[in-house]
Amino acid sequence: MSAKLFESALGIADPWFIESVKFDEAAKTLTILIDFKAGSRFEVSGFEGVHGAHDTVTKTYRHLNFFQHECHLQVRTPRVKLPNGSVRLVEADFAGRLNGFTLLFEAFILMLSGQMPFAAVSRIVGESPHRVLAVCEKYVDMACGLADHSQVKALAIDETSRAKGHNYVTLAADAHARRVLFVTEGRDAKTIKELASYLEDHGCPAENITHTSIDMSPAFISGVSKHLPNARITFDKFHIIGHASAAVDKMRRIEQKTDKSLKGMRWTLLKDKSKLKPQAAADLDALIAKMAVKRTARAWSYKEQLRVILERKQINVMRAMLEHWCLCVMRSKVEPMKEVAKMIRSHLEGIVAWAQTRQTNGFLEAINGLFQASKRRARGFTRLSTIRTVIFLIAGKLDFHAINPHAGQPT
Repeated sequence: MSAKLFESALGIADPWFIESVKFDEAAKTLTILIDFKAGSRFEVSGFEGVHGAHDTVTKTYRHLNFFQHECHLQVRTPRVKLPNGSVRLVEADFAGRLNGFTLLFEAFILMLSGQMPFAAVSRIVGESPHRVLAVCEKYVDMACGLADHSQVKALAIDETSRAKGHNYVTLAADAHARRVLFVTEGRDAKTIKELASYLEDHGCPAENITHTSIDMSPAFISGVSKHLPNARITFDKFHIIGHASAAVDKMRRIEQKTDKSLKGMRWTLLKDKSKLKPQAAADLDALIAKMAVKRTARAWSYKEQLRVILERKQINVMRAMLEHWCLCVMRSKVEPMKEVAKMIRSHLEGIVAWAQTRQTNGFLEAINGLFQASKRRARGFTRLSTIRTVIFLIAGKLDFHAINPHAGQPT
């Protein structure tokens, strides 16, 4: 009766059956012995027909815990002799993709690893962090290999830091499906060449990409122009506002040397005015009232004007307003903001493209935030393969169900 119960619970089907169940109370482990019926014949991938057992080996698989006790399946596994003389091991239907685990156990690891660090998952499942990571890397590699990107038309490309200093990885995502497609080391034109090659291998010729959103990195601009020839470039408006905010802060630091009233106003000037606390909002209003004599106030005003201009939906109107804004800034004495005006003038067409494409890297910035949070919880990642695995678990929306029927499908 117990054998039948476990067969149903584990999904054990013909020709496999449970021979016996052993529970070690001292070790708190449950061991289930699984065999196959005598005379059973097995199919082998890549070879026609069915084949009888030549000999057997015993394999042990870690399974989901049974009432908090470790559960192991000991399987008498057949090896078959093929017509070409080779001997091939026949894996049971419930065997996982990594040696030593069942499919259900691997699906459990994948579910947890998308929500917490590998070290925390290892404590829950009772396996080493290296084994947990190995399962995730295996599934990410397999799912990426099977991915079909033939419908991708628009890309969002950005970089994120992998460690302190100038050490970066580049992310490329489907701008419409909002899922990461590609992760590689570096942030130069070569990364775009690697991206184009990867897309080609997964059913998406470079000519199919019609839109890209990037920051104003010369390397990215050069790479997209060369390797994604049909892609219209849109410069992410949040990066532009970011440059303007940096200019405001630079102006504040310069003026603060002679005007101590600006001390402590950094975040007041950088935050959205509608989100300021009453006292901070009052301080900002007092500063704006002195715009005629405070260059920091004028810098803040230019930043807010730029924010409003970038919300316009008519491309010609946006172009004219940006040109006028640049002219006003260049005539002012707000030196840090002049650098922003020069940048806008040199990248004007990519900036005004936002009016029509409305494509930004905002969701990639959110993904970057999640990755950085995961990196902090894990005390950093040393290998690119680990970084790639973590990013895909967070935002790849990979179809693990195609590899493991117990794993969740992408949403």
